[in-house]
Amino acid sequence: MQEIKTDPFFDFIRQYDPNSEYHSVGEVMYHLLSDEMPYEGMKSHRQALLAVFDSLLTEELENKEKAKNMFDDSVADQLTPLVYDIYQAQAAPLDPQAFFYCPNIVKIDYYGNVDYDADWTPNDENFGTTVPYWYAIMEPVFGKRNKPEDFKKVNEALFPNGTDALDIYEWTTDWSDYFDAGHEWYGSCCWSLYDRSLNRYVVMLVSATD
Repeated sequence: MQEIKTDPFFDFIRQYDPNSEYHSVGEVMYHLLSDEMPYEGMKSHRQALLAVFDSLLTEELENKEKAKNMFDDSVADQLTPLVYDIYQAQAAPLDPQAFFYCPNIVKIDYYGNVDYDADWTPNDENFGTTVPYWYAIMEPVFGKRNKPEDFKKVNEALFPNGTDALDIYEWTTDWSDYFDAGHEWYGSCCWSLYDRSLNRYVVMLVSATD
């Protein structure tokens, strides 16, 4: 399993976060992967997660070494490497139509707060849990909100052949400290998608707080 480092999709979403070193829209970080091995359902999805988190760990270790060289051990020691156990992650399949559901804007108040015609709304009971994909894109913690048309454009760029035939899994988020920030308030999400038409995997990660 190999991460795809360059892709037209990454070029497209740069408009949403031009200064970021990551490939993200709203609170969603995107990782694209390819694999020469045959697709084996959930087993392949788990391997995609492993590849992504191994890559994130490598990046953190490299940053730790840079900090050691630029400053000293005391600074480097404050950078704690990512902890994860992919094999503790549990997954449930998702229906593509439900996953890519996008609500309409009902009204925007004087302060810019947006009301949607969606059954799901943020409240004290669901803070720190999983948020819908549309919410993670359209309602980031800070910065510009994205509109329903942005949500649709991003997914059209990511899945040019459509989304109906995708295999999608939603994973628990209690197996890595990557998700700790999101558990505090905004929410934490981990989704893996396999596009049969492109033989490509997409891992989407969300973890944000204020």
